[in-house]
Amino acid sequence: MRKNKKQTLKLFRIEKMLIKCCTILLVIFPVTIVLSKAALSNINLEVEILKREINTQKNSNESLTMKVNELKSLANIDMVAESEGLSYNSDNIIVINSN
Repeated sequence: MRKNKKQTLKLFRIEKMLIKCCTILLVIFPVTIVLSKAALSNINLEVEILKREINTQKNSNESLTMKVNELKSLANIDMVAESEGLSYNSDNIIVINSN
């Protein structure tokens, strides 16, 4: 006659704790990887938005610089002076040379 004995594997307390820790680590590592990649993706999106805003501001600055240069041109100054009733008289200009 054969006796059917269930063989149980006896684990020590430290072995049980190691198995629990390894199981927890196997669950935590993939989750942290996914969360870190999501955070990195979010930061990259913010960087791209800021780059776009910087380019828009640079274009606006260039446009305003061109307008300033246009407004301070001699032709524009003459046109505004004439519209205000002023005239350009080259006889009134005195050139001073310093020796």
